[in-house]
Amino acid sequence: MTGNTPTLSGRRALITQADDFMGPALCEVFAAHGAQVIADTSPLVDADAPARVVAAAGVVDLLILNLAIPAPRTSAVASSEAEWAAVFGALVDPLPRLLRAVLPQMIERRAGRVLLMGSAAALRGMRNSSTYSAARGAQLAYVQAVGVEVAPHGVRVNAIAQNFVDNPTYFPPEVQADPRFQERLKREVPLGRLVGAREDAEFAAYLCSEPADCFVGQVFPVCGGWVPR
Repeated sequence: MTGNTPTLSGRRALITQADDFMGPALCEVFAAHGAQVIADTSPLVDADAPARVVAAAGVVDLLILNLAIPAPRTSAVASSEAEWAAVFGALVDPLPRLLRAVLPQMIERRAGRVLLMGSAAALRGMRNSSTYSAARGAQLAYVQAVGVEVAPHGVRVNAIAQNFVDNPTYFPPEVQADPRFQERLKREVPLGRLVGAREDAEFAAYLCSEPADCFVGQVFPVCGGWVPR
């Protein structure tokens, strides 16, 4: 460890949905900090897929739960059973399946980190976003509960709840170039700009490093002040 720079040297980091959302930035930053990155791009909707992914990865020291879908913009009245099932199927259902697969080896070694790349949409009301916000909220509740459960076994489970972070899923170049979005950014985000993808990924790397061992089942907003807590 040099100064406050986290080191992940020798750690095997499994990053899900590695080609989407925060995946590319996470892979780059974790590798730069010395981790052996296992960049998985498998669809995880199938009930058996998470166990297969973990089995194929072998030893997993760090599990980064990077899950994202385009957020439906549907009113609560108009949202359908199919929308609800699809959103929860993509964002929530893979979590217990992945953790059931990976926690036994971490508990046996009495070491491991699990970090969810979640959303601040769960922390602040947003119009026409009830289904998505509910799924993101379920993610955070799950992380907090599992975090306190496995902490005595040496495993740390935490979450980043982000919004207004530069990524191709929610803020592609065409959105960022729209003057209406630029005005919204100035109006809603105290930071006055998007959080950089690398800034977010560096914080994720820190949370997976030894100096962050004290954090248990915690949710960290990364949103440029959009959620003031």
